[in-house]
Amino acid sequence: MPLPAELADRARDVLAGRVQPVPARDAATVVLLRPGPEVYLLRRKATMAFAAGAYVFPGGSVDARDTDQAVAWAGPSPAAWGKIFKADERLARGLVCAAVRETFEESGVLLAGHGPDSVVADTTGDDWEADRLALIDRSLGFADFLARRGLVLRTDLLKAWAHWITPEIEHKRFDTRFFVAVLPEGQRTRDVGGEADRVVWQRPADALAGDFFLMPPTRATLAELAAYDDLDGVLAARREIVTIMPRAVEIEGEMRLVTS
Repeated sequence: MPLPAELADRARDVLAGRVQPVPARDAATVVLLRPGPEVYLLRRKATMAFAAGAYVFPGGSVDARDTDQAVAWAGPSPAAWGKIFKADERLARGLVCAAVRETFEESGVLLAGHGPDSVVADTTGDDWEADRLALIDRSLGFADFLARRGLVLRTDLLKAWAHWITPEIEHKRFDTRFFVAVLPEGQRTRDVGGEADRVVWQRPADALAGDFFLMPPTRATLAELAAYDDLDGVLAARREIVTIMPRAVEIEGEMRLVTS
């Protein structure tokens, strides 16, 4: 994809060594699925500093408290997730916790239950909304939230899907692991989250064909999901997690972003 003029100038500066890339923050994102299959997409507000106006999956940065070992855990261990994502155990714990926390913050969907074989059926009450807002403003830690409600994090409801790193030319950068998860039975998504002004459920192929502004990782993920006819196919897919970081190259005087 061609780069806009301002970003093209920055790309030339980065490539020439005149500007140092900013560090990428660890982050997690979750592709919520329901029968169709359909995916849940949020449109980021036009005022956002990163990816303004883009349709994205729920997700965000790893918070320091996401690595808290007090989080009740059911399913694949942090060590197992670390092996999948080539991360140490502490970071792997943070990535999984961030994935579940951010999904609840941005969609109201909670991948947790009162035991390893249960999942919360409804998170639409006023008390749930108060906790969601407290998590967003960081007045409530995720481990404390789960402990207070007697909940266990259901890591087995997540499936590792991809690993993307924001190009070095960007002003804000994220080192993001992608997960997929099926919307738990009985739970409903919110109409909007704090950083979004619109949400939609769409078949991946329709989202790709529609008039949506999509960042390269979102577009690529939707294209991969469009190949599956049902949820079982997605969940059974064999995935090798390969790190992808698009890079800027100059082709016949035009700066472009490429993934190969």
